[in-house]
Amino acid sequence: MIYLDNAATSWPKPPEVLKAMTDALEQAGGNPGRSGHRLSIAAARVIYDAREEVANFFGASDPLRLIFTSNSTHALNIAIKGLLKPGDKVVTSSIEHNSVMRPLRELENIGLNLHIVRCQKDGSLNVEDIAGALDRNTRLVVLNHSSNVMGTILPVAEVAEIAHRFGALLLVDASQSAGAIPVDIKALGIDLLAFTGHKNLMGPPGIGGLVIADTVDTSQIEPLICGGTGSQSELEEQPEHLPDKYESGTPNIAGVAGLQAGVHWLSERGIEAIRAYKKELLKLLLDGLRGLPGVSIYGTQDVESSTAIISFTITGKRVSDLGLRLDEEFGILSRVGLHCAPAAHRTIGTFHEGTVRLSPGIFTTVEDIQKTVQAIERLSKE
Repeated sequence: MIYLDNAATSWPKPPEVLKAMTDALEQAGGNPGRSGHRLSIAAARVIYDAREEVANFFGASDPLRLIFTSNSTHALNIAIKGLLKPGDKVVTSSIEHNSVMRPLRELENIGLNLHIVRCQKDGSLNVEDIAGALDRNTRLVVLNHSSNVMGTILPVAEVAEIAHRFGALLLVDASQSAGAIPVDIKALGIDLLAFTGHKNLMGPPGIGGLVIADTVDTSQIEPLICGGTGSQSELEEQPEHLPDKYESGTPNIAGVAGLQAGVHWLSERGIEAIRAYKKELLKLLLDGLRGLPGVSIYGTQDVESSTAIISFTITGKRVSDLGLRLDEEFGILSRVGLHCAPAAHRTIGTFHEGTVRLSPGIFTTVEDIQKTVQAIERLSKE
Protein backbone atom coordinates (compact mmCIF):
# COMPACT_ATOMS: atom_id res chain seq x y z
CA MET A 1 0.00 0.00 0.00
CA ILE A 2 1.18 3.51 -0.90
CA TYR A 3 -0.41 6.11 1.36
CA LEU A 4 -0.64 9.51 -0.34
CA ASP A 5 -3.43 11.10 1.69
CA ASN A 6 -1.38 12.85 4.36
CA ALA A 7 -3.20 16.14 3.77
CA ALA A 8 -6.30 14.43 5.18
CA THR A 9 -4.41 12.84 8.06
CA SER A 10 -0.82 11.69 8.40
CA TRP A 11 -0.17 7.95 8.49
CA PRO A 12 1.54 6.08 9.93
CA LYS A 13 2.15 7.87 13.22
CA PRO A 14 5.59 7.73 14.84
CA PRO A 15 5.78 4.99 17.50
CA GLU A 16 6.62 7.69 20.06
CA VAL A 17 3.16 9.20 19.56
CA LEU A 18 1.39 5.92 20.25
CA LYS A 19 3.54 5.28 23.33
CA ALA A 20 2.91 8.76 24.74
CA MET A 21 -0.85 8.30 24.42
CA THR A 22 -0.76 4.90 26.12
CA ASP A 23 1.50 6.19 28.90
CA ALA A 24 -0.82 9.13 29.54
CA LEU A 25 -3.81 6.84 30.01
CA GLU A 26 -1.92 4.26 32.04
CA GLN A 27 0.12 6.54 34.27
CA ALA A 28 -1.81 9.82 34.38
CA GLY A 29 -5.39 8.68 33.94
CA GLY A 30 -7.05 11.16 36.29
CA ASN A 31 -9.09 14.24 35.41
CA PRO A 32 -6.76 17.26 35.42
CA GLY A 33 -7.79 20.13 37.67
CA ARG A 34 -10.85 18.29 38.97
CA SER A 35 -9.28 16.42 41.89
CA GLY A 36 -6.29 16.72 44.19
CA HIS A 37 -5.09 13.12 44.08
CA ARG A 38 -1.92 11.95 42.39
CA LEU A 39 -3.50 10.79 39.12
CA SER A 40 -5.26 14.13 38.65
CA ILE A 41 -2.03 16.00 39.35
CA ALA A 42 -0.14 13.73 36.93
CA ALA A 43 -2.74 14.42 34.23
CA ALA A 44 -2.48 18.17 34.81
CA ARG A 45 1.29 17.90 34.43
CA VAL A 46 0.87 16.15 31.06
CA ILE A 47 -1.38 18.96 29.88
CA TYR A 48 0.91 21.75 31.04
CA ASP A 49 4.11 20.17 29.72
CA ALA A 50 2.44 19.77 26.33
CA ARG A 51 1.14 23.33 26.42
CA GLU A 52 4.66 24.63 27.00
CA GLU A 53 6.28 22.57 24.24
CA VAL A 54 3.62 23.24 21.62
CA ALA A 55 3.50 26.97 22.43
CA ASN A 56 7.26 27.15 22.05
CA PHE A 57 7.03 25.29 18.73
CA PHE A 58 4.86 28.12 17.37
CA GLY A 59 6.92 30.92 18.92
CA ALA A 60 4.30 31.86 21.51
CA SER A 61 5.81 33.53 24.58
CA ASP A 62 2.98 32.60 26.97
CA PRO A 63 1.87 28.93 27.03
CA LEU A 64 -1.39 29.92 28.74
CA ARG A 65 -2.40 31.61 25.49
CA LEU A 66 -2.36 28.24 23.72
CA ILE A 67 -5.91 26.89 23.84
CA PHE A 68 -6.34 23.17 23.24
CA THR A 69 -9.27 22.29 20.97
CA SER A 70 -10.54 19.18 19.24
CA ASN A 71 -9.20 20.29 15.81
CA SER A 72 -8.54 23.38 13.71
CA THR A 73 -12.24 23.73 12.82
CA HIS A 74 -13.02 24.09 16.52
CA ALA A 75 -10.20 26.61 16.91
CA LEU A 76 -11.35 28.65 13.90
CA ASN A 77 -14.89 28.76 15.24
CA ILE A 78 -13.68 30.07 18.62
CA ALA A 79 -11.81 32.90 16.90
CA ILE A 80 -14.40 33.74 14.24
CA LYS A 81 -17.58 33.48 16.29
CA GLY A 82 -15.98 34.80 19.46
CA LEU A 83 -14.57 37.93 17.86
CA LEU A 84 -16.94 38.98 15.08
CA LYS A 85 -20.26 40.78 15.51
CA PRO A 86 -22.97 41.92 13.06
CA GLY A 87 -21.70 44.95 11.18
CA ASP A 88 -18.02 43.93 11.41
CA LYS A 89 -16.07 43.58 8.20
CA VAL A 90 -13.91 40.52 7.55
CA VAL A 91 -11.66 39.86 4.57
CA THR A 92 -10.69 36.37 3.40
CA SER A 93 -9.44 34.61 0.27
CA SER A 94 -11.23 32.58 -2.39
CA ILE A 95 -9.35 29.33 -1.60
CA GLU A 96 -10.42 28.84 2.01
CA HIS A 97 -11.56 25.54 3.51
CA ASN A 98 -15.17 25.20 4.66
CA SER A 99 -13.95 25.36 8.26
CA VAL A 100 -13.49 29.07 7.50
CA MET A 101 -16.18 29.66 4.90
CA ARG A 102 -19.10 28.04 6.73
CA PRO A 103 -18.83 30.02 9.98
CA LEU A 104 -18.26 33.20 7.95
CA ARG A 105 -21.31 32.51 5.78
CA GLU A 106 -23.36 31.80 8.91
CA LEU A 107 -22.35 35.17 10.39
CA GLU A 108 -22.95 36.89 7.05
CA ASN A 109 -26.59 35.86 7.37
CA ILE A 110 -26.88 37.93 10.55
CA GLY A 111 -25.09 41.04 9.35
CA LEU A 112 -21.36 40.33 8.93
CA ASN A 113 -19.78 42.27 6.06
CA LEU A 114 -17.83 39.54 4.24
CA HIS A 115 -15.34 40.46 1.51
CA ILE A 116 -13.69 37.62 -0.45
CA VAL A 117 -10.48 38.44 -2.35
CA ARG A 118 -10.10 36.28 -5.43
CA CYS A 119 -6.83 34.38 -5.77
CA GLN A 120 -5.09 33.60 -9.04
CA LYS A 121 -5.94 30.37 -10.84
CA ASP A 122 -2.85 28.70 -9.35
CA GLY A 123 -4.04 29.61 -5.86
CA SER A 124 -1.53 32.40 -5.34
CA LEU A 125 -2.64 35.65 -3.73
CA ASN A 126 -1.79 39.17 -4.84
CA VAL A 127 -1.04 41.10 -1.66
CA GLU A 128 -2.19 44.33 -3.30
CA ASP A 129 -5.64 42.82 -3.75
CA ILE A 130 -5.81 42.26 0.01
CA ALA A 131 -4.66 45.82 0.64
CA GLY A 132 -7.36 47.11 -1.68
CA ALA A 133 -10.06 45.25 0.22
CA LEU A 134 -9.13 46.58 3.65
CA ASP A 135 -10.40 49.71 5.34
CA ARG A 136 -10.66 51.06 8.88
CA ASN A 137 -13.87 49.08 9.46
CA THR A 138 -12.11 45.73 8.89
CA ARG A 139 -12.02 43.73 12.13
CA LEU A 140 -10.37 40.55 10.91
CA VAL A 141 -8.47 39.02 8.00
CA VAL A 142 -8.72 35.21 7.74
CA LEU A 143 -6.25 33.35 5.58
CA ASN A 144 -5.07 29.79 5.17
CA HIS A 145 -1.32 29.38 5.23
CA SER A 146 -1.26 26.58 2.67
CA SER A 147 -4.12 25.45 0.43
CA ASN A 148 -5.45 22.00 1.21
CA VAL A 149 -6.37 21.58 -2.48
CA MET A 150 -3.12 22.47 -4.27
CA GLY A 151 -0.60 23.25 -1.52
CA THR A 152 -0.07 26.89 -2.52
CA ILE A 153 1.54 28.86 0.33
CA LEU A 154 0.01 32.30 0.91
CA PRO A 155 2.05 35.36 1.98
CA VAL A 156 0.80 35.63 5.56
CA ALA A 157 3.65 37.85 6.78
CA GLU A 158 2.95 40.49 4.13
CA VAL A 159 -0.79 40.26 4.77
CA ALA A 160 -0.20 40.63 8.53
CA GLU A 161 1.69 43.86 7.99
CA ILE A 162 -1.10 45.28 5.84
CA ALA A 163 -3.86 44.11 8.20
CA HIS A 164 -2.18 45.72 11.20
CA ARG A 165 -1.79 48.96 9.26
CA PHE A 166 -5.59 49.12 9.11
CA GLY A 167 -6.05 48.04 12.73
CA ALA A 168 -7.30 44.54 11.82
CA LEU A 169 -6.24 41.21 13.31
CA LEU A 170 -4.94 38.28 11.25
CA LEU A 171 -6.31 34.78 11.85
CA VAL A 172 -4.32 32.07 10.07
CA ASP A 173 -5.56 28.55 9.34
CA ALA A 174 -2.37 26.49 9.67
CA SER A 175 -4.03 23.11 9.15
CA GLN A 176 -1.70 22.23 6.25
CA SER A 177 1.36 24.30 7.20
CA ALA A 178 1.91 23.45 10.87
CA GLY A 179 4.63 20.80 10.89
CA ALA A 180 5.26 21.15 7.15
CA ILE A 181 6.96 24.55 7.07
CA PRO A 182 8.23 26.81 9.88
CA VAL A 183 5.35 28.63 11.59
CA ASP A 184 6.38 31.30 14.11
CA ILE A 185 3.58 33.66 15.11
CA LYS A 186 5.94 36.48 16.07
CA ALA A 187 8.10 36.27 12.96
CA LEU A 188 5.02 36.12 10.71
CA GLY A 189 2.97 38.70 12.62
CA ILE A 190 0.08 36.30 13.23
CA ASP A 191 -2.47 37.32 15.87
CA LEU A 192 -4.51 34.10 15.96
CA LEU A 193 -3.28 30.71 14.74
CA ALA A 194 -5.56 27.70 14.34
CA PHE A 195 -3.92 24.29 13.93
CA THR A 196 -4.77 20.60 14.00
CA GLY A 197 -2.63 17.82 15.41
CA HIS A 198 -3.39 14.91 13.10
CA LYS A 199 -1.85 16.15 9.86
CA ASN A 200 1.78 17.33 9.57
CA LEU A 201 2.23 17.56 13.35
CA MET A 202 2.06 13.73 13.35
CA GLY A 203 -0.34 13.60 16.30
CA PRO A 204 -3.66 11.76 16.67
CA PRO A 205 -7.06 12.95 15.50
CA GLY A 206 -9.24 14.82 17.97
CA ILE A 207 -6.67 17.38 19.13
CA GLY A 208 -5.71 20.83 17.86
CA GLY A 209 -5.39 24.34 19.17
CA LEU A 210 -5.71 28.08 18.92
CA VAL A 211 -2.64 30.21 19.66
CA ILE A 212 -3.55 33.73 20.78
CA ALA A 213 -0.72 36.25 20.42
CA ASP A 214 0.02 38.88 23.04
CA THR A 215 -1.35 41.45 20.59
CA VAL A 216 -4.92 40.21 21.12
CA ASP A 217 -7.25 41.45 23.86
CA THR A 218 -9.03 38.26 24.89
CA SER A 219 -11.81 40.22 26.61
CA GLN A 220 -13.00 40.87 23.03
CA ILE A 221 -13.34 37.14 22.22
CA GLU A 222 -16.32 35.35 23.70
CA PRO A 223 -16.01 31.62 24.48
CA LEU A 224 -17.65 29.23 22.04
CA ILE A 225 -18.57 26.75 24.81
CA CYS A 226 -19.15 27.41 28.51
CA GLY A 227 -19.02 24.86 31.32
CA GLY A 228 -16.85 23.17 33.87
CA THR A 229 -13.17 24.05 33.90
CA GLY A 230 -12.06 22.75 37.31
CA SER A 231 -11.29 26.36 38.28
CA GLN A 232 -13.37 28.91 40.18
CA SER A 233 -16.03 26.30 40.76
CA GLU A 234 -17.82 28.63 43.16
CA LEU A 235 -18.86 30.78 40.18
CA GLU A 236 -21.69 30.07 37.76
CA GLU A 237 -20.11 32.40 35.22
CA GLN A 238 -17.34 31.40 32.83
CA PRO A 239 -13.82 32.23 34.07
CA GLU A 240 -12.07 35.08 32.24
CA HIS A 241 -8.50 33.84 32.71
CA LEU A 242 -6.65 31.77 30.12
CA PRO A 243 -6.72 29.04 29.05
CA ASP A 244 -9.83 28.17 31.08
CA LYS A 245 -12.03 30.76 29.35
CA TYR A 246 -11.96 28.67 26.17
CA GLU A 247 -11.34 25.15 27.53
CA SER A 248 -14.57 23.95 29.13
CA GLY A 249 -14.99 20.23 29.73
CA THR A 250 -12.58 17.40 30.42
CA PRO A 251 -9.57 17.67 28.09
CA ASN A 252 -8.42 14.96 25.70
CA ILE A 253 -5.37 13.98 27.73
CA ALA A 254 -4.34 11.14 25.42
CA GLY A 255 -4.67 13.44 22.41
CA VAL A 256 -2.66 16.19 24.11
CA ALA A 257 0.09 13.73 25.01
CA GLY A 258 0.15 12.41 21.44
CA LEU A 259 0.31 15.95 20.05
CA GLN A 260 3.27 16.81 22.26
CA ALA A 261 5.06 13.64 21.19
CA GLY A 262 4.45 14.45 17.53
CA VAL A 263 5.76 17.99 17.95
CA HIS A 264 8.80 16.70 19.86
CA TRP A 265 9.46 14.11 17.15
CA LEU A 266 9.37 16.84 14.49
CA SER A 267 11.58 19.18 16.49
CA GLU A 268 14.24 16.52 16.93
CA ARG A 269 14.40 15.93 13.17
CA GLY A 270 14.06 19.58 12.23
CA ILE A 271 11.28 21.18 10.20
CA GLU A 272 13.75 22.39 7.58
CA ALA A 273 15.10 18.87 7.01
CA ILE A 274 11.57 17.47 6.76
CA ARG A 275 10.61 20.27 4.40
CA ALA A 276 13.63 19.53 2.19
CA TYR A 277 12.72 15.84 1.94
CA LYS A 278 9.09 16.56 1.06
CA LYS A 279 10.20 19.06 -1.59
CA GLU A 280 12.28 16.30 -3.15
CA LEU A 281 9.23 14.02 -3.27
CA LEU A 282 7.07 16.83 -4.62
CA LYS A 283 9.55 17.60 -7.40
CA LEU A 284 9.71 13.93 -8.43
CA LEU A 285 5.93 13.80 -8.57
CA LEU A 286 5.63 17.02 -10.56
CA ASP A 287 8.36 16.04 -12.99
CA GLY A 288 6.75 12.66 -13.52
CA LEU A 289 3.24 13.97 -14.16
CA ARG A 290 4.12 16.90 -16.40
CA GLY A 291 3.59 16.08 -20.03
CA LEU A 292 1.47 12.97 -19.50
CA PRO A 293 -1.40 12.90 -22.01
CA GLY A 294 -4.52 14.60 -20.71
CA VAL A 295 -3.06 15.29 -17.25
CA SER A 296 -3.69 18.76 -15.82
CA ILE A 297 -1.86 19.77 -12.63
CA TYR A 298 -3.26 22.59 -10.48
CA GLY A 299 -1.33 25.06 -8.35
CA THR A 300 1.95 26.89 -8.80
CA GLN A 301 3.92 23.71 -9.66
CA ASP A 302 6.78 25.31 -7.74
CA VAL A 303 8.17 23.31 -4.81
CA GLU A 304 9.37 26.48 -3.08
CA SER A 305 5.92 28.04 -2.94
CA SER A 306 3.92 24.93 -2.08
CA THR A 307 3.59 22.27 0.56
CA ALA A 308 3.63 18.61 -0.50
CA ILE A 309 0.19 18.55 -2.12
CA ILE A 310 -0.68 18.00 -5.80
CA SER A 311 -4.11 18.09 -7.40
CA PHE A 312 -4.61 16.73 -10.92
CA THR A 313 -7.25 15.60 -13.37
CA ILE A 314 -7.13 13.52 -16.55
CA THR A 315 -9.23 14.67 -19.50
CA GLY A 316 -12.26 12.48 -20.07
CA LYS A 317 -11.92 10.53 -16.80
CA ARG A 318 -13.94 11.05 -13.62
CA VAL A 319 -11.83 11.75 -10.56
CA SER A 320 -13.88 9.28 -8.53
CA ASP A 321 -13.04 6.53 -11.02
CA LEU A 322 -9.36 7.48 -10.97
CA GLY A 323 -9.22 7.36 -7.18
CA LEU A 324 -10.94 3.98 -7.08
CA ARG A 325 -8.60 2.49 -9.69
CA LEU A 326 -5.50 3.89 -8.00
CA ASP A 327 -6.60 2.16 -4.80
CA GLU A 328 -7.90 -1.15 -6.14
CA GLU A 329 -5.43 -1.76 -8.98
CA PHE A 330 -2.25 -0.11 -7.69
CA GLY A 331 -2.67 0.10 -3.91
CA ILE A 332 -2.31 3.91 -4.00
CA LEU A 333 -4.45 5.81 -1.52
CA SER A 334 -5.43 9.34 -2.59
CA ARG A 335 -8.35 11.69 -2.04
CA VAL A 336 -10.80 12.75 -4.72
CA GLY A 337 -13.55 15.36 -4.94
CA LEU A 338 -13.85 18.87 -3.55
CA HIS A 339 -11.78 18.32 -0.38
CA CYS A 340 -14.21 20.42 1.72
CA ALA A 341 -13.08 23.51 -0.19
CA PRO A 342 -15.60 24.35 -2.94
CA ALA A 343 -14.41 27.98 -3.04
CA ALA A 344 -10.91 26.81 -3.97
CA HIS A 345 -12.23 24.60 -6.77
CA ARG A 346 -14.28 27.48 -8.16
CA THR A 347 -11.08 29.52 -8.18
CA ILE A 348 -9.00 26.95 -10.06
CA GLY A 349 -11.83 25.85 -12.38
CA THR A 350 -12.47 22.31 -11.10
CA PHE A 351 -15.90 22.79 -9.52
CA HIS A 352 -18.23 20.64 -9.45
CA GLU A 353 -16.23 17.44 -9.75
CA GLY A 354 -12.97 18.39 -8.06
CA THR A 355 -9.57 16.76 -8.43
CA VAL A 356 -7.46 13.78 -7.45
CA ARG A 357 -5.22 14.92 -4.59
CA LEU A 358 -1.87 13.32 -3.78
CA SER A 359 -0.10 14.31 -0.56
CA PRO A 360 3.12 12.47 0.31
CA GLY A 361 4.38 12.48 3.88
CA ILE A 362 7.59 12.00 5.80
CA PHE A 363 7.28 8.20 5.54
CA THR A 364 6.67 8.25 1.78
CA THR A 365 9.61 6.85 -0.21
CA VAL A 366 11.08 7.76 -3.59
CA GLU A 367 10.00 4.33 -4.80
CA ASP A 368 6.42 5.12 -3.75
CA ILE A 369 6.48 8.24 -5.92
CA GLN A 370 7.98 6.38 -8.88
CA LYS A 371 5.27 3.71 -8.71
CA THR A 372 2.60 6.38 -8.45
CA VAL A 373 3.85 8.17 -11.56
CA GLN A 374 3.89 4.86 -13.44
CA ALA A 375 0.31 4.13 -12.39
CA ILE A 376 -0.97 7.55 -13.45
CA GLU A 377 0.91 7.30 -16.74
CA ARG A 378 -0.82 4.01 -17.44
CA LEU A 379 -4.23 5.47 -16.61
CA SER A 380 -3.58 8.58 -18.72
CA LYS A 381 -2.74 6.50 -21.82
CA GLU A 382 -5.83 4.31 -21.74
